[in-house]
Amino acid sequence: MTAPVAVISGGAGGLGRAFSAALRAEGWQVVLLDRDISGLADAPGQQAITCDLTDPAQLDAACARVIAENPSIDLVIYNAGVTQIGAFEDLTETAHRKLFEINCFAAVAMARRFLDPLRQSRGAHLAISSVAGFSPLYHRTAYAASKHALEGFFSSLRSEEAPHGVRVQIAAPSFVATNIGRPERKEDGIARPGSAADGMDYMTPEDAAKVILRGLKRGTPMIPTGRVARMSWWINRLSPRLFQHLMERNFSVKGKN
Repeated sequence: MTAPVAVISGGAGGLGRAFSAALRAEGWQVVLLDRDISGLADAPGQQAITCDLTDPAQLDAACARVIAENPSIDLVIYNAGVTQIGAFEDLTETAHRKLFEINCFAAVAMARRFLDPLRQSRGAHLAISSVAGFSPLYHRTAYAASKHALEGFFSSLRSEEAPHGVRVQIAAPSFVATNIGRPERKEDGIARPGSAADGMDYMTPEDAAKVILRGLKRGTPMIPTGRVARMSWWINRLSPRLFQHLMERNFSVKGKN
């Protein structure tokens, strides 16, 4: 029996690696896409391909190669992303657009290229969003906007793909410790995901991947990941005003640092 194949964008990051390890432990073949794969060690069942997802030519070439080299594509995980920390008054239009290019438009472009292969395998799209994808978050206007757009796209795609037997699922982690101590924040506030100093109740990438993949197996449409994410999901649904108050109380002081 041929092993199922998963494609993971942002594969060189902490969560991407955790997804890869967990899936390979269950017998999957995994293809990782990332701009820099130099830090990825060779591993059985894992292939890494260099690809800037925001470059259409590179994305075309990478996706065509993946499709040509594998008998089927059973899962695509849209994991690539960056964060942006800072007040809106200091946010440049260039930085705002860059967040959308990486966090939203690249995922949409990738989904288009794997649309037919996933229909053929009756597989799954899995978009990695954030608590900021369904709620407000202090000093994250561009990040929250890009993740809201990501969720809007994939939750709408769900209805279109259901007749083809394709599942479309969204995971919304709270704070995953993928780059703690490595903020490398640029002048425009753009930083590595999982590097924020104002987070709370951090999960390890391995724990986050375990929760998300469990939700994937169950077919859960929305997978809040972590205690903060679960609480945020329910509080925001029941009382957006209360959530806004709690969020401001917990983040506004730290967000000024």
